[in-house]
Amino acid sequence: MDRARTARRAVLAAAGAELLHLAPAAVRLPPVRRTLARRTAGYGATPRHVALTFDDGPDRRSTPYVLDALDGLGVRATFFLLGTMLERAPELGRELVARGHEVAVHGWYHRPQWYPAPARDLRELRRATEAVTELCAARPLWYRPPYGVLTAGPALAARRLGLRSVLWTAWGRDWTEHATAASVHATARPGLVAGATLLLHDSDCTSAPDSWRATLAALPLLAAHCRDHGLTLGPLRDHGVPGGAVERQPAR
Repeated sequence: MDRARTARRAVLAAAGAELLHLAPAAVRLPPVRRTLARRTAGYGATPRHVALTFDDGPDRRSTPYVLDALDGLGVRATFFLLGTMLERAPELGRELVARGHEVAVHGWYHRPQWYPAPARDLRELRRATEAVTELCAARPLWYRPPYGVLTAGPALAARRLGLRSVLWTAWGRDWTEHATAASVHATARPGLVAGATLLLHDSDCTSAPDSWRATLAALPLLAAHCRDHGLTLGPLRDHGVPGGAVERQPAR
């Protein structure tokens, strides 16, 4: 009987730990995002501003085209970089900063962190943060978890490393096989309002092959929509997200 009771308690404790680990992921739910977690969702306070963000790069095949397109539009953005991708193309990390864009952290690997592993979460996020800092010569302020699934381990690791976790409020579903410029524009358009944070991708490393081309073709459409509605596209650093960056703590 005592052994069975002990086993039940162990199961309940494990389940409780898992629930606590997954609790921050509730920020993805629209009602939570719009009310209780506006800062983490990416709602900004700068008047008429829309934050333009890209995930999954840098990628030698696609990021240079995105950078040229943004130059042509006179727009700057925030790029959430994967450590594995930055390690392969460090020169692109430096070029992002040289062209006036903001660099941020997307993790070392692009994988969901469903199960509690705090030591691993801190180790991998610290590695990615240090890579962005050193290879781009710029201190990142923001962290976005892969797939937008923010669990407790990475959230706490980000805070310990001085990063603010931020998701998005609008996307173009540009990672899908059948994405086109028109579909990306149409999907993103309803969410392009003052204070929005738009998610796009400058790499197809975790998406359908060549899906980045739809993103590239959609950029002029998205920029025109914002201009026609009196909105300014820009990086998160200009977005007025309440709270700003957290104080960086030594991570050991």
